Amino acid sequence: MLAAIIGGLAAINAATLLAFRIDKDRALNGQRRLSERFLLRLALLGGTPGAYTGRSLFHHKTRKASFTSRLHSIAALQLIALATILWSRAG
Repeated sequence: MLAAIIGGLAAINAATLLAFRIDKDRALNGQRRLSERFLLRLALLGGTPGAYTGRSLFHHKTRKASFTSRLHSIAALQLIALATILWSRAG
């Protein structure tokens, strides 16, 4: 089961990173963009590390305060959930 979870997280993070690259390329070429809602949903599904990596590698969505605050909120909720799971298993 752990292998499936790790594989799933690797896949969603790869997809999230790719989505940030595609959106950046589309922005540079004046093409129709991926929605912020879509990018944030990928993060919510577990792609937060991929989202932060994409922001850093492609310098994408780094100056948009509303996007950044939503991404930080998602990351904080995920960390709280992870800590809760780990704490409940330890006790």
